[in-house]
Amino acid sequence: MADNNKVEFINIKVSEIAPNPEQPRKFFSEEAQEELTNSIKENGLLQPVVIRPVEGSKVPYMLIAGERRWRSCQASGLEVIPAKVVEGATEEEAYVLSIAENVNRADMTIMEEAGAYADLKAAGWTPAKIAKQFGKTETHITWRLGLLTLRPEVAEMVDQGQIKNNLAWHIAQLNPANQMVAAMRYVRGDFDSEAEAQHFANGLKMMEQQTSLTNEKAPTAEEQEKQKKAKAKAKDGLGKAEEVLIPLLEELAEKKPEDLAVILGDDLARHLRVVGRLYAKVQMVRNLLSKAQGIQQAMAEEFNKAAVEVQQEAAAAKKAEAAAKPEAAKSEKPAAKPQPTAKRAEAKPAPMPAARTATGTKAPARRTPAKKAEAAAK
Repeated sequence: MADNNKVEFINIKVSEIAPNPEQPRKFFSEEAQEELTNSIKENGLLQPVVIRPVEGSKVPYMLIAGERRWRSCQASGLEVIPAKVVEGATEEEAYVLSIAENVNRADMTIMEEAGAYADLKAAGWTPAKIAKQFGKTETHITWRLGLLTLRPEVAEMVDQGQIKNNLAWHIAQLNPANQMVAAMRYVRGDFDSEAEAQHFANGLKMMEQQTSLTNEKAPTAEEQEKQKKAKAKAKDGLGKAEEVLIPLLEELAEKKPEDLAVILGDDLARHLRVVGRLYAKVQMVRNLLSKAQGIQQAMAEEFNKAAVEVQQEAAAAKKAEAAAKPEAAKSEKPAAKPQPTAKRAEAKPAPMPAARTATGTKAPARRTPAKKAEAAAK
């Protein structure tokens, strides 16, 4: 705020103050608002609102800071309230004061904070200048600005506290479709920790940046053999850890400190260093394995997505083929039926053979076996 701005404290009617349409905070908790209203009813308004005069407006003053207090004063029935009047403040200065009023409050959502910084950035402020103005680090400002790429559904999850700030930034780096995948899987509890969800989001990002995390070509016999040996070695090493190291640590964990002091004696300091180194390595390997799991899950997600797309394409092709068949049938001309040249004669039953014809000729003799013919002759 400029040094030449005049500041004074006055008592003013609530009706002479209008809310700021550029208020960076858009969400007001009804429960918190009711608590504030009850407090004002009991104790009055302890902290003045901040206002500035507005020329040519129906209402002479506009709020710079304190909209929640102003709302609660209206709800509690107060007609006159104390106010701090800042004369000569520009629109930008008033907006900066409004952000400063709200930016460190717990009830200002992270997306509202990001939007406020974005407005200042649009006005020409650098992240470094914003950070200095509000007592933040430049990284904090940059990360908040990065959240503005979130699709609306995911941003709402962040505002409602379903997704934590750090994870929200990792999700914001993804394309809109993958943002929804990562957010929904986290919200429904698919991950054991926020770190695992971050690793999954990072895996999805790698999938976006690369055509494939696996080789386009099939591995050679030599590469397959190397992978087989590496897998066997890792499996053997982890097996030894389960068989030897874990039981040893479990046994030590059951001891009392005073017993270990006697049992280990002079070797206690060395054992402490060994376990310290072991702990650091375990933490590092666990982090690597968690990242690898995130990549593996992202690959599976991408594979499933591709499989669904293939199924959809096949179904669409089948549907198009089915739709094309009737069209093809309509376009084909039916084969011409052969036209009869003359009426077919009606079928008549064949005449039975007569014993004699009209001319007196005999009908052909019936052939009989030779033996029967000879007996007849006799």
